[in-house]
Amino acid sequence: MVDNTLLSIALPTIGRDLGSGTTALQWVTGAYSLTFGGLLLTAGSMADRLGRRRVLLVGLAVFGLLSLCVIAVTTAGELIALRAALGIAAAAMAPITNSLVFRLFDDKALRMRAITVMMVVGMSGFVLGPLLGGTALAHVRWEWLLVVNAPIALIACIGVRLGVPADRREDLTDDALDLPGAVLSISAIGLACYSLTSGVQHGWVSAITITSIIGAIAAGLAFVWHERRSAAPMLDLDLFSNGTVRGAAIAQIGTAIAMASVMFGLILHFQYAYGWSPVRAGLANLPIIVTMIAASPFSEWLARRFGHRIACLVGAGFLSASLVGLAWGVDHGYAAIAVCMVLMTIGLRTVMTICAVALVDAMPSNRTSIGTALNDTAQEVGTSIGTAVIGTAIAALVTTQLPPGVWSSDLVESFFHGERITYALLAVVVGVVTALGARTLTDSRTVEEPAIEEPV
Repeated sequence: MVDNTLLSIALPTIGRDLGSGTTALQWVTGAYSLTFGGLLLTAGSMADRLGRRRVLLVGLAVFGLLSLCVIAVTTAGELIALRAALGIAAAAMAPITNSLVFRLFDDKALRMRAITVMMVVGMSGFVLGPLLGGTALAHVRWEWLLVVNAPIALIACIGVRLGVPADRREDLTDDALDLPGAVLSISAIGLACYSLTSGVQHGWVSAITITSIIGAIAAGLAFVWHERRSAAPMLDLDLFSNGTVRGAAIAQIGTAIAMASVMFGLILHFQYAYGWSPVRAGLANLPIIVTMIAASPFSEWLARRFGHRIACLVGAGFLSASLVGLAWGVDHGYAAIAVCMVLMTIGLRTVMTICAVALVDAMPSNRTSIGTALNDTAQEVGTSIGTAVIGTAIAALVTTQLPPGVWSSDLVESFFHGERITYALLAVVVGVVTALGARTLTDSRTVEEPAIEEPV
């Protein structure tokens, strides 16, 4: 969380330093999400076969070492390649930390409490990222925002080595790794995202755009065909016959589209259109940070009172309303934007939390790690789509090259116009996707762990 929010706040600085336009900037964040999301399930499969702690330690080590390579980056292309490689290393960490909870704790209440602690730590990273990033950029070059990952990874390696016992052979499986499935999934998502940027750069009827669209469709169909016939599929597609699993995953995609597009768009809005410093732009995210924590009681009340389905539909309404508000509020000052950020975060917190709980609860007892990986994958797919949509829309409606320095009034007005159209479109897309997912959930009212009884 710190890594992603640190780099997001630095995007305008990176764009100026490397001479990058919006297309390149969207791939700086999108490349990471692309490889990370595409390899989550494969990494989970590797961990179940080779050992969860072992794969986690390798992922941490590679992530730390790759972060040091940013010192040699001189072009946007090199940074995009580095971010893609970091996404691969990160995929070896995220689902494994979640699956370790189910191995280390037999008691369901303790598992839920551990997951709660992990969520709080994640939110802390979300809080610290923009503030640390904005403050650091006032004193050091943006490269140091990635270099700092190396000592953090080292500390994490020591903690895992000392605090997590090695896997027992009987807890592992001998399933074959589904590498073709991973390649096909990354190809489908990558080509789909590239077709959006290619349409702006080369034209929607150009050979390269049409080829990328056809390639994305072909890779997606090949992925489905391969997974249905594989003896050890990366993703058992029969899981989606369960309405809760299917709906929770779809709704998570909707929330990620909303969050990624708004975060990317507002960072450019604050630093370019308003001319704010990175520190001030980081502080401008406080409504999201505070609401993400403060909205928990409201989200839990909704789920207890109305059940998962209705609560998530309410959350979808908050998301759509916030995006409609942003379409109006981008040229009405920061106060209007802040109110919309609060509404969006209430929707995010409600849908994300309930769907995560519902998805894992709906999985078979021996497939909970796949459930957490599927939840993470859905969010990363949505992040890739959201980043691609907002970046492509700004490039198409405003400019493909963001000029340095203070913007002219005409360019600012053009940017506002592009934002109005984009957020209005996203309000429909996010509302429909999230609501479609929410409507297949059950009326379960599970939101938190039961009380722990003292041993006698």
